[in-house]
Amino acid sequence: MIEKTLKTTDGNLLVKIPTALNEVTLGQMMEMQEKHYLNDIDAISILSGIPLKELNNVTNFSDFQAFGNSVHSLSNQIKYLYNSDAIPHKVTFMLGKRKVTVNVIRNLSVEPAGAFMAARDIIADEINETIKLHGEEHWQEHFHPSLKACCHLLAHYFFCRATGKKYDEYEAEEFCNEVKKLRVTEALPIAKHFFTCYPNLLKQKIGFFQRLHQYWRRRQVFRRLKNLNTSTR
Repeated sequence: MIEKTLKTTDGNLLVKIPTALNEVTLGQMMEMQEKHYLNDIDAISILSGIPLKELNNVTNFSDFQAFGNSVHSLSNQIKYLYNSDAIPHKVTFMLGKRKVTVNVIRNLSVEPAGAFMAARDIIADEINETIKLHGEEHWQEHFHPSLKACCHLLAHYFFCRATGKKYDEYEAEEFCNEVKKLRVTEALPIAKHFFTCYPNLLKQKIGFFQRLHQYWRRRQVFRRLKNLNTSTR
């Protein structure tokens, strides 16, 4: 953590930002990724939790240079984190005043069917987007799922075991707010595991609809034949 007191138009402002990824939450990284034009002051605002309007009142712009190197260092560290296979064995959520520790199980199929299907669709959608950009032959070389997709996948994955509730799609989506509080060094490797180990879910999703289409076609043919037989009697 790096901290510095900056002079503003109406006093002093203590600014603290992390210098290592294990001090950054998934939510903070998501907020930075979702900004189309992220400058250093935007990043400092997100990482420090200080509103942008307060930082805009700092009297000397060069004071921000003390944080600039940390911001750029974090952006480089996130690239390496995508390549990390160090999956934590446990994660901890603070649900109100209650601390809940959840074991990380590397198998989506052990989750409720609803959670599995939601995760499958999230994975398939991200893969499809990458295929659109880079083609079917090269998509895996360029595949970096968005942090937003990672958050949604983990929300469905952890919801039941963290809350003890039965699976509910809408409540699982709301659980994203808790997932955002995880350290990005915890959340991203877990999500990456599912995105990289379950690319066949894309084929399963397509295959299901193909089979359904074939089923309906067979039923339609059967009905036509049945009607034909009835009319010729």
